[in-house]
Amino acid sequence: MSDQLLFAMEVTLNGLMAGVLYALVALGFVLIYKASGIFNYAQGVMALFAAMTLVGIMDGQVPFSHLINAVFGTDIHHFGWHLPALLAILLTMVVMAALAWCVQQFVMRHLIGQAPIILFMATIGLAYFLEGLADLMWGSEIRKLDVGLPQGLNETIDNVTFGLFGYGFFIDNLDVVATVIAALLVIALVIFSQYTKQGRAMRAVADDHQAALSVGISLNFIWVMVWSVAGFVALVAGIMWGTKSGVQFSLSLIALKALPVLMLGGFTSIPGAIVGGLIIGVGEKLFDFMFGPMLGGATENWFAYVLALLFLVFRPQGLFGDRIIERV
Repeated sequence: MSDQLLFAMEVTLNGLMAGVLYALVALGFVLIYKASGIFNYAQGVMALFAAMTLVGIMDGQVPFSHLINAVFGTDIHHFGWHLPALLAILLTMVVMAALAWCVQQFVMRHLIGQAPIILFMATIGLAYFLEGLADLMWGSEIRKLDVGLPQGLNETIDNVTFGLFGYGFFIDNLDVVATVIAALLVIALVIFSQYTKQGRAMRAVADDHQAALSVGISLNFIWVMVWSVAGFVALVAGIMWGTKSGVQFSLSLIALKALPVLMLGGFTSIPGAIVGGLIIGVGEKLFDFMFGPMLGGATENWFAYVLALLFLVFRPQGLFGDRIIERV
């Protein structure tokens, strides 16, 4: 087997792993869109906020310490303890649930029945608010996130591929863990949305807010529930990306990579988010491997958006999205 083919196989596997991380972010967008019919621009910032909150809780950092010290002239930064990763994750989940309640209570509750563009603009404002809140609470320094996830070369894959092909594939353990977690999340979310009373209520709310209210569905409960689940998905994505590249404000930009994933898979499909992520991940890696040297490199920065543009032209609802038919 030629070296080029072996390299292409390794690039494909790494692309699949990268696609899973893209899909994790896209899942949060799909959940909000299915429940409210709006595109949640703040999903990437929610991943940033969750990751920064997790690091702050683990390190025992005092929230708003910079503001407190500036106002009262104190020098307080830490409580003096370091919490275990599992306990810190549970506390962060509580914080994200509280954030979901605040979003519903102070934003979404006042926008029932409004046009989708109004709701979208609200999420833009929410994104900038959360980014400023995260900076005010935890500071803007780059943080290292370590919750005990394995990292580095997966020796099992390396040994197996070396035995089969005489060439060991470099696959990161973190990417393998992310793949398993994403698979479990998708299975759980599909079961929840398709086979539970709350999941059916969520789809009814997405179709028509007023009609859902008329049959006794509580919009307050549904939206708090969905924003909480989306916050949990954002936390998982924040942990994976934060562990991989550090917790920093550029982490919120991962939302931009989720846009092509949504355009390919469809805004209303949970499995579509995973399939779209895998297509984008593999496509950009293989394209850069095959054509990058001829095009000057850095094709990963734009390949996904060109592919999404083609899908918008020929199949705007995506691979798994619902075709919208409007009767005049």
